[in-house]
Amino acid sequence: MIYDALLVLSFGGPEHPDHVRPFLENVTRGRGVPPERLDAVEQHYLRFGGVSPINAQNRELIGAVEDEFARRGRALPVYFGNRNWHPMIEDTVQRMADDGVRNALVFATSAWGGYSGCRQYDEDIARGRAAVEGAPRLTKLPQFSDHELFLECFADAAQAALATVPAGSRLVFTAHSIPTAADDAAGPPGTANLYSRQVRDAAANVAARLGVDFDVVWQSRSGPPQVPWLEPDVCDHIRSLWEQRVPGVAVVPVGFVSDHLEVIWDLDTEARDLAGELGMPFARAATCGRDPRFAQMVADLVDDAFAGTSAGLGVSTDGAACVEGCCPAVRRPVRS
Repeated sequence: MIYDALLVLSFGGPEHPDHVRPFLENVTRGRGVPPERLDAVEQHYLRFGGVSPINAQNRELIGAVEDEFARRGRALPVYFGNRNWHPMIEDTVQRMADDGVRNALVFATSAWGGYSGCRQYDEDIARGRAAVEGAPRLTKLPQFSDHELFLECFADAAQAALATVPAGSRLVFTAHSIPTAADDAAGPPGTANLYSRQVRDAAANVAARLGVDFDVVWQSRSGPPQVPWLEPDVCDHIRSLWEQRVPGVAVVPVGFVSDHLEVIWDLDTEARDLAGELGMPFARAATCGRDPRFAQMVADLVDDAFAGTSAGLGVSTDGAACVEGCCPAVRRPVRS
């Protein structure tokens, strides 16, 4: 198959204090999130200048992918679109159509299955195409939670973090918590827990490369306390390790590609502050999006698509769901 462009599709984030509230309203639209909850999250963003690093880091990724394409002799323009903030997917698809793009690949910046990590990106693609007359065909590249380069990035980042804390410190992997009902629904009909299984498998693979024991915990939960979410929470787990007299902790945000607010706030602020209060050495491993191997991985996925060797390529062609009934939405408030 011949493709004439690549679209990098991501979550989006505010780039000015004035953007924060409308961005949060986009994220939570239709989910019944009370205004006071948005007020609290807005203050988290404003504490860091009202700017999320995610858009800037995605632009860096696009530059690195373009450089990698040039090294490989692949002349393929790269576009950038988001679900929740500018550049919005609809505007990017319009620009692609205006530029004459007819058949593009899509790299979604989520490694994971489930509704938010996979199917919702299919819905974004469908929405973008529906908004544009003569929209190009858009084919989403496969997920990459088990890709060798993705795992190598996190293995090296985990090793570097462990080197800064005392011997015997615990390696702790973290990803975004979701309601257990959403995890139960993640995957094709007849399966369950695709999201949490993929996270645990990636963590086990990384830890095995280092030859150390590990834990998988969760972060960034929101919503009413009576709704069960994936546990334990990272801060609860840090306190438990301290009570067990573990000498330190190295946290690896394997669930996240870039240092957006949920990494900066939940790990670099709340978790680090808790560890400091306890007197427990703490390190946070780097996310993988800025590692040169991540751009190489994207280029590898594109090469596989051109060669027709992609496992799962085309399952979301033109925004169609992977299979009927796969990863249905379980509506919930979202913390960003």
